[in-house]
Amino acid sequence: MKRFCFTIITLLTALVAVNAQMSDPVHGSSSLKMLKGGEAEIVFTMTIDEGWHVYSTDLGDNGPISASFNAVKMDGVQTVGKLVSRGKEIKSFDQMFGMTLRFFEHNVTFVQKIKFTKPDYSIDCYLEYGACNDEACIPPSEVAFKQSGKSPAVETADATEAKEAIETKEEVKEEEAGVEEEVADTTAVVAAAVADNGDLWKPVISELKAYDEGGAKGNDSLLYIFIAGFAGGFLALLTPCVWPIIPMTVSFFLKRNKDRSKAIREATTYGISIVVIYVLLGLLVTLLFGASALNALSTNAIFNILFCLLLVVFAASFFGAFEITLPSSWSNKIDAKSDSTSGIISIFLMAFTLTLVSFSCTGPIIGFLLVAVSTQGSIVAPTIGMLGFAIALAIPFTLFAMFPSLLKSAPKSGGWMNVIKVTLGFIELAFALKFLSVADLAYGWHILDREVFISLWIVIFGLLGVYLLGWLKFPHDDAEHRTNVPQFFLGMISLAFTVYMVPGLWGAPLKAISAFAPPMNTQDFNLQKTAVEAKFTDYDEGMAAAAQMGKPVMIDFTGFGCVNCRKMEAAVWTDAQVADILNDKYVLISLYVDDKTPLKEPIEVEENGQKRTLRTMGDRWSYLQRTKVGENTQPCYVLLDNAGMPLNVTRSYNEDIPEYIKFLQQGLDNYNK
Repeated sequence: MKRFCFTIITLLTALVAVNAQMSDPVHGSSSLKMLKGGEAEIVFTMTIDEGWHVYSTDLGDNGPISASFNAVKMDGVQTVGKLVSRGKEIKSFDQMFGMTLRFFEHNVTFVQKIKFTKPDYSIDCYLEYGACNDEACIPPSEVAFKQSGKSPAVETADATEAKEAIETKEEVKEEEAGVEEEVADTTAVVAAAVADNGDLWKPVISELKAYDEGGAKGNDSLLYIFIAGFAGGFLALLTPCVWPIIPMTVSFFLKRNKDRSKAIREATTYGISIVVIYVLLGLLVTLLFGASALNALSTNAIFNILFCLLLVVFAASFFGAFEITLPSSWSNKIDAKSDSTSGIISIFLMAFTLTLVSFSCTGPIIGFLLVAVSTQGSIVAPTIGMLGFAIALAIPFTLFAMFPSLLKSAPKSGGWMNVIKVTLGFIELAFALKFLSVADLAYGWHILDREVFISLWIVIFGLLGVYLLGWLKFPHDDAEHRTNVPQFFLGMISLAFTVYMVPGLWGAPLKAISAFAPPMNTQDFNLQKTAVEAKFTDYDEGMAAAAQMGKPVMIDFTGFGCVNCRKMEAAVWTDAQVADILNDKYVLISLYVDDKTPLKEPIEVEENGQKRTLRTMGDRWSYLQRTKVGENTQPCYVLLDNAGMPLNVTRSYNEDIPEYIKFLQQGLDNYNK
């Protein structure tokens, strides 16, 4: 058990180390190789860093990211056959995916054969691939190829081999020259497309480091995730699937061992086993998806809608419409196995049986927790959340085993447990709207603007208050159950919270729910006079306007799905002094890195020696943030002068209003100098 726990800690340490840096382990290039008979090959050559591997083609839907050929524009050519790989392919059975995976190490070449069909051709395509090492994976990446020109003439059958060899050699030289010219043209297009004034996009990372960074940044998100997981575990503990098991389990350990000290040791091992099982679940989610993929899910419309529907299903389950249970044969088999074994393995299997039996109550809570933390983009967030959940769940078993007399004073099972389940159902229903809102904002549907969102929350929490006061009943509620004192006070709090949200329909900031509600700029009717709204959502337009007005700029790198961004806007930007400075003395430019609006034309850029294609406005602003200021998290506030040079250190999430005012004032002082 000690060795197993050490392994878990080692994995967590490795995951934290991976999360602290941005990896670029694969270096790719592309070219066009002419063949006989009016055919050619698009060749993607890739060099892979030590310890990393790139997955092969056609691995299936249930596996990792396969290498695939994707056509943006194929005019005058058509593909012949499928994408093929050339290199030393390695085959290995992967326990996590339950399948044999094929991948390459050190180097690999992917080839797509094409045939020319018109005198002129235009090709715009890219290779998408996935790469991993033993600890982490990078998000799906691309190697692009773009070229146009005259199609090569197809020689007749009686042409001599010498002539073919000479002309092929000449064509290759022309193609190489064409590729070089294309690269030069692409660079010019990128420079023009990315910014009218290249200096505005110039990296200022070294200049930012020259400023004092004392106390400007901080991120306690993992601590909050742990606390959220702990709270979820505590709530799961109070459900009718878990609470009644505590006295039964503790009594079993005490009767199994007349030696009380041994019973305590076994009960402690039982609690540790619960922690290990749930932490492994968090690790599984992390290893399956990885940080970048989880972050990508946070603004993906399909996944956010699925998350929303998932939480609605969980809520319906807690309301009593049905129960989410695992097959009883699973728990029976595990239980039988625990009886036939002994020692630590037996205790671990008993803990696993508890996990399966209590799934109807813990499943929706775990699902809600994993859905919520998965969109944080942190590679350790799911594991940290499960750690908090498991500790809260395991503590009572160990505590009551050490002090059995406490069981006498513990509350007995009853209708109050179903009240907790229904209350959790209302909360999950409310949070389901958060995920729908993220998709709505990212894609600009405008079906869940701020006042609509707040109206729905008013209804949900109003009904929760009515339920807690006993005026609303659900299928599993005791018909004769009366509202007790704790329920009465909770009902009052819920109704008071409902009343608190009502002014939000007219623009009140509602700081308590700012992290969940859509931003203020989606509000149709706003009476709030101190509201701060960016007048520009385009970097180049905003910088040009600032130069004309002679004002400094604050770049707000934000996101529609960014919880901490909404907190800052509601808790800090609504301060009268902050609002005056931002509205009157700065030009505020908000750049949404998850904006899915397509660019008029995709933009090819080179980053860390690798070509990338920017396809959406969000891609463009994310690229700007990474290359100009060297950061990729939001919120990120950057103060610039009219030449695009920094005026202070960057600032991230921190609700200290005096420090934020000091940050803005320092930028003004440096600008005036």
